[in-house]
Amino acid sequence: MRIALNFNDGTWKEITKAPPTGGTFEGTKKYVVTLDTADSEWYDVFEDSRDHQLYPYVTIGSQVWMKRNLAYLPEVYLSDSGSDTDPRYYVYGFERTNVAEAKITANYYTYGVLYNRPAAMNGAASSNSNPSGVQGICPDGWHLPSNAEWVDLRTHLGIESSHKMRETGTTHWTAPNTGATNESGFTALPGGRRETGTGPFSGIGNSTYWWTSTEESSTFAVFYIHYDSADLKCLYVDANFRDYGFSVRCIKD
Repeated sequence: MRIALNFNDGTWKEITKAPPTGGTFEGTKKYVVTLDTADSEWYDVFEDSRDHQLYPYVTIGSQVWMKRNLAYLPEVYLSDSGSDTDPRYYVYGFERTNVAEAKITANYYTYGVLYNRPAAMNGAASSNSNPSGVQGICPDGWHLPSNAEWVDLRTHLGIESSHKMRETGTTHWTAPNTGATNESGFTALPGGRRETGTGPFSGIGNSTYWWTSTEESSTFAVFYIHYDSADLKCLYVDANFRDYGFSVRCIKD
């Protein structure tokens, strides 16, 4: 038995269930399907026209941030397939090349996509302007934040910025996730990373890394949160290692 749900936005969700046992039936049957929401909050939501992914967003200070990592996935690669020059797209723990299969995994749904530097920048030049002016892999109307924009976010949140950004509880973050309040609404999740060279994936559950548009003095800026860190931190990575796979969190133009 297959149930098809029409969301009235051009997309359908099909759910396959085993047929009832102990009898037969013909024709059309009607069933009542109850859908439970994860929470009762209402969000402003943006739809990416490229793949119809939905992104709730939140205003923090003067900035508007997506509340989830980017999940745009035109292709998917094995973790040992790295490149410093060509775009690479990864889903944590997924070791096949079928995009449709990757999109039904829990890690894709929860953490989005890991991009190498060429994929994240999408051919754009480096920028530390505020705003960056670099659309990169982000959808129209949004852009890849610069180092300066991440610093603005951290400054606005003040001390213990990591606590104010991390999702609460231990469903995704390593226990005990002490201090997490997510009072900013940013909802940082520990999506891990794809290591340089031939991989592998690492860090899921305890860390998350986001690309910036900024590259200076042969390094590029990456912001990260660890499960045991009180503040959002910046890591300067050697520009030779463009094959790392990190998350992207887009900011509104």
